[in-house]
Amino acid sequence: MKIAQDPTPFHHDHALLDFPRVVADLGYEHIQLTPHVDLVPFFRHPKADDALVRQLKKSCDDAGVGIASLLPVQRWSGPDEWAREAAVRNWKRIIQIAVDLGVRVIGTEFSGRPERVEESEAAFYRSMEELLPIIEREGIDVLVDPHPDDFVEDGLEAIRVLRGLNSPNVGMVYVACHTFHMGHPMREVMRAGGDLIRLVHVADTMDHHRSHGLRYISNPPGNTARVHQHLRIGAGDLDWDDFFGGLAEIGFYDRPGTVMCNSVFAEDENAAEMARYQLRTMTEQVERFRTPS
Repeated sequence: MKIAQDPTPFHHDHALLDFPRVVADLGYEHIQLTPHVDLVPFFRHPKADDALVRQLKKSCDDAGVGIASLLPVQRWSGPDEWAREAAVRNWKRIIQIAVDLGVRVIGTEFSGRPERVEESEAAFYRSMEELLPIIEREGIDVLVDPHPDDFVEDGLEAIRVLRGLNSPNVGMVYVACHTFHMGHPMREVMRAGGDLIRLVHVADTMDHHRSHGLRYISNPPGNTARVHQHLRIGAGDLDWDDFFGGLAEIGFYDRPGTVMCNSVFAEDENAAEMARYQLRTMTEQVERFRTPS
């Protein structure tokens, strides 16, 4: 298992090619590359040419940092056909960038619409008909997160949708701070996912179901807003013994190719200290549950 840092909290103060050095200075040996205007922006075509990709790879090599995963977000399940077609075009370039960077894990989201579930699911499978042969040919794992406000938010349903592709190159991202939107206890989702779960994002969140559903109030009443946070471990309501113990139960720590990524976005003003705290805490918890007393 690789432990990686998501550099999103440092996007405003550092250029793309600085990220490997920043991550190394924080004590991490791996980085997860998430949407960035100079690499792969949200929902748009990648902006990195071959020269920039080579520079990025060299920056990682010079810093002694491996690229554990790439995380693009594209509307490949978009129920609007123009958006879906554009996303497929973008994905082809994303896959080539991953290959050129030597990356074998791509994490992403379903990126459909919850009010158009049937159309979004059909769009997802239609996109994968075209992309899956390329993904399998290149030997890349594409792992998908059932993100809040997507056409599939339920953890068990996400597993069903992914298994429907019938490909060993497809799996699931378990994002800890999305737990309270997944509709089932954490261990139940992890046990059902098993080997499909190959990438996890580590951040805490508050349970919006508490206080009779009134812990968070947004107006107007009855709106469809989804609430979650990306907080440091221990700052929210997640049961971290359940999380790290559940991953041990499904063999996550000793399975080849798995990635655990620090995914705290709520403390940019304290990003360096927070990242070091997360690395220390994740390492301690992994060792605690990998070799229980």
